[in-house]
Amino acid sequence: MSQKELRCWKKVFESDLPYVISELKESVTRPAMLILSGEMGVGKTTFAKIFATDGTLQSPSYSVLSMTPTIAHADLYRIKDPEEVVHLELTLYLENKDYFLVEWGKRYLSSLFREVDERFTTYELMIEFNNKSANPSLRDYFLLKLDRNNF
Repeated sequence: MSQKELRCWKKVFESDLPYVISELKESVTRPAMLILSGEMGVGKTTFAKIFATDGTLQSPSYSVLSMTPTIAHADLYRIKDPEEVVHLELTLYLENKDYFLVEWGKRYLSSLFREVDERFTTYELMIEFNNKSANPSLRDYFLLKLDRNNF
């Protein structure tokens, strides 16, 4: 698996995310599957909610999949076996979607590739705390790196 870095945003505050997302959308080929990677609590769900500007994405604690008219969002954190991805029936959710955002999807890539239409170009967005202070109140900005995966 090789990657090509497309964009990198080094100091991003939550208030900057709408601008970053606008740039990101210009940098990817649609339809796009964006694998959102990063440690627990780094902001993957916050990113997904802001990405869906109409605010209709549901919290992943209520459902594994949610969608808007142009975006499907999956949080695979609670998925234990790659075969469970097959049972999600992703093709039903991805019809006519421009973006498929997948949290915790990297470990299930082979299952996702079997289920997601090959028209979707795959990218990984790595989200990290730029300031790794032990004090959560000091973790106020992020590093976001967008890579194009070539599989």
